Amino acid sequence: MSYIRMLTASTSVLCLTATAGFADLTALQVWEDWQSYLQSNGYAVQGEAAQGGDTLTIRDLAMRMDVPEDGGRIELRMGQVQLVEQGDGSVVVILPATMPVAMDLRDEAGEQVALTTQIAQQGLEMRVTGDPDAMQYVYSAQEVAMMVTDLVAGEAAVEIGAAEVRMTDLAGRYESEGVAGTRAITHGMTAGPVSYQFEFTDPKEGGHAEIKGTMARVSLTGDGEHVGGVNASDMAAALRAGLRIDSEIEYEDGTTSYKVTNQSDMIEGTQSSEAGTLRFGMGPDGLRYAGEGRGVRLAMSGNDLPFPVTAEMARLGFALVMPVAKSDAAQYFALALDFGGFTMSDMIWAMFDPGAQLPRDPATIRVDLSGKGRLFYDLLDPKQMSALEDADEVPGEIESLALNDLTIDLAGAKLTGAGAFTFDQTDLTSFDGVPAPEGAIDLRLVGGNGLLDKLIDLGFVAEDQAMVVRMMAGMFARADTGEDELTSRIEVTEEGQVLANGQRLK
Repeated sequence: MSYIRMLTASTSVLCLTATAGFADLTALQVWEDWQSYLQSNGYAVQGEAAQGGDTLTIRDLAMRMDVPEDGGRIELRMGQVQLVEQGDGSVVVILPATMPVAMDLRDEAGEQVALTTQIAQQGLEMRVTGDPDAMQYVYSAQEVAMMVTDLVAGEAAVEIGAAEVRMTDLAGRYESEGVAGTRAITHGMTAGPVSYQFEFTDPKEGGHAEIKGTMARVSLTGDGEHVGGVNASDMAAALRAGLRIDSEIEYEDGTTSYKVTNQSDMIEGTQSSEAGTLRFGMGPDGLRYAGEGRGVRLAMSGNDLPFPVTAEMARLGFALVMPVAKSDAAQYFALALDFGGFTMSDMIWAMFDPGAQLPRDPATIRVDLSGKGRLFYDLLDPKQMSALEDADEVPGEIESLALNDLTIDLAGAKLTGAGAFTFDQTDLTSFDGVPAPEGAIDLRLVGGNGLLDKLIDLGFVAEDQAMVVRMMAGMFARADTGEDELTSRIEVTEEGQVLANGQRLK
């Protein structure tokens, strides 16, 4: 998915907006604003522009951006681009069939990572309409592809058999509106089918990897706000000024196959999903990142596996919300994981439960956390993060934490829970250096004793061990109204007491 986002982002760069001039757009207005927009995002723009009739030709067009903290450079060469006025107030953009992109980067150890890629298009049509303060790019293409041609890691060149992403039947729209020094952007794109393949050999270890995949349909939507006069390559400063980016990718019928070999070892497999989404957002309020796959299927085989492994999930998802900017006020954060409707093959079950004593119903594991906390540093500011490493200090503190949902449903037993705690940053003695918590969590277990009995029968748990487990359950839980049902309320008081169902433990 990261290669798809890179490809679609590269396509968006080719659809830059214009914001100056009169009601009918001119090629020069488009070109001038193109430069302004790229420069505001940290690119140095080069190119020789010459007007001839209704056509503005830009020769040797190149865009370069230095990566902060001596991280290297990214360069896109577009060669010759033509902007053609149509006489109806619109401008047609004519791009070359191929455009090379070079990345000369440095890793954390200072070693060079040089990557050369090529963006190619077939049948691309692009038209700019609107007025100087609100422009729209409408485009379509038979195919847009990105291919890696060279990769050097350190002093060794990586042998690349194939490394490409291809998007066919592409259509999209890119709009911007400038108001009071802020550029509001919305965009949408569809493509499909989308295919990708990667094949490379590790120059040091000699391992070989092959990855191939397709998606029947992909759609990308997003919006954002860019603040004029702020270099977007300085992400911390841009966020403080109001930079905001939100995007969502949806796909249908995704399938990936892979094969990895290293000397005599080999592992291969496939994974697929009926549909999925990936969401990303960044703004002054922090980072938002979430994804979900539906109808997920996995299959794997290899030298070290006694038989092929297969599994399915009705859904597989995650969500992350976190602040990234220093703030005296508490900021919201959240983390959620969801493995829903998990099933595995009878071959795997037979390894430890040949008699099918355990229920083989679909299993679910779900955790949903949220809270508020403070950051003492800007996490996207390299200088502040470097100072944090030297100072050996914690980056922030947690003010509150809530367990919104805990669900573990498998093998005939189900554990659920919810609760919330606040933390006293001034009390670091009651709990051995940890800010003192206050709050409670409620837990409910159904079918726990039945599962324990089956584990004893299968030989996974000894009788004496099971007795200890039941004694602990008697201390921390109490029987509820249902059969084989236990509940427990764990509470931490303001005075620092720890209670289990009202009984003091600390």
